[in-house]
Amino acid sequence: MKVYNTLTRKKEEFTPKLENHVNMYVCGPTVYGLVHVGNIRAQVVFDTVRRYLEYKGYKVTMVQNFTDVDDKIIQRSIEEGLSSQNISEKYIVEAFNDADAMAIRRADCYPKVTEEMDEIIEMVAQLVEAGKAYVNEGHVFFDAQNFKDYGKLSRKNIDDLLAGARVEVSDLKQSPVDFVLWKPNKPGEPFWESPWGNGRPGWHIECSAMVKKYLGYVDIHGGGADLIFPHHENEIAQSESLQEEPFAKYWMHVGMLTNGHKKMSKSLGNFFTLRDTAQSFPHEVIRFFLLSGHYRMPMEYGNDLLESAAKGLERIKNCRNSLEKYDCDSALLKEAEKFKEDFTASMDDDFNTADAIAAVFDLVRFANTRMRSNEEVSGLAGLLDELCAILGLSLLEEEQTLEEEVEALIAQRQEARKNKDFALADKIRNDLLAKGIVLEDTRSGVQWTRK
Repeated sequence: MKVYNTLTRKKEEFTPKLENHVNMYVCGPTVYGLVHVGNIRAQVVFDTVRRYLEYKGYKVTMVQNFTDVDDKIIQRSIEEGLSSQNISEKYIVEAFNDADAMAIRRADCYPKVTEEMDEIIEMVAQLVEAGKAYVNEGHVFFDAQNFKDYGKLSRKNIDDLLAGARVEVSDLKQSPVDFVLWKPNKPGEPFWESPWGNGRPGWHIECSAMVKKYLGYVDIHGGGADLIFPHHENEIAQSESLQEEPFAKYWMHVGMLTNGHKKMSKSLGNFFTLRDTAQSFPHEVIRFFLLSGHYRMPMEYGNDLLESAAKGLERIKNCRNSLEKYDCDSALLKEAEKFKEDFTASMDDDFNTADAIAAVFDLVRFANTRMRSNEEVSGLAGLLDELCAILGLSLLEEEQTLEEEVEALIAQRQEARKNKDFALADKIRNDLLAKGIVLEDTRSGVQWTRK
């Protein structure tokens, strides 16, 4: 099994620190609004990575943080007339609702900045004591030039950064590349007491403190490609300044979702919230779409691409539903094992879900061909379920739920007819027809089909 490591810019054999246990840390959202489809892509990817690792027999401990104090949260609190805490709590609930709808399994732990302040302050103090950070007028800055490997993740040259490229300039800094670990609060902003005065932490220090507390070490550290610099670069610098071992072994980064070939972001105003998209496409289609490209590559967003994903997923589901009608043929199931091998080979190659999905379609073609020849193929249903479950796709749950709903409405319609409430009976028939369900009254009872 090979994983592309952003740190080394190559695929490496996957060997976690412990033989059968993987520690994963994924940078979560800053909670000041509803997640957009670009945000959710990384969560879907790392949920799928986790599912596959567990499928391979690993125990996975996964931690994802919430940034619940931040300039954007404070600004939103002013706009909505609520406290920063109310804003963050509100959007954490919404983030969980969206993740649940996308079949993203819950992490083992969701630390929040506001609940980890003691650990954050302690780490900042350790950096100051070690001479890796300095204090100036209530601010604490990390001395980036004091970390010899600064830039090793992003491959940025510190001389270029010193020239001012993408670095916040401040008269309080000793160097333009230095970054904030702690800063004083402005009037009306939330704050915590610290040895350097009342204030709150910079963005980068939170993840280092949380990793130290909840994991100790990280096998896989994940996030969007936009976090490589400065966030992840700074995490490495501040953490490895206090420890001899590497902060994380494998760095995985998910490519940007683009709209009009520009990064989808709230600052550009070219984003769609997940809920906007879910009004037109089911969540499972959105998930299938997001996994249809390789996670490291940028991915263009568009209704035509989502419609194509919807048709592809429907094709898989139709095959799975048709397989219910057939008995098992062990010889055929053995022949179909090659599709499972292709699927796992793709996932073993840096979690290549695009090629894994291609293997699923190959299995669907194989099954459809055998069904047209009236061969016994139901053993393939379990194989199809097995592979799609790794992708977080349930092929029968929706269909089974629908069947229960239809049968209940048919029973209600029959009761209405018995009571001579033909208006209600007709309404139920028409409501089902609007959902694509056709009822036919026969001598043996009511039969229903999809139109």
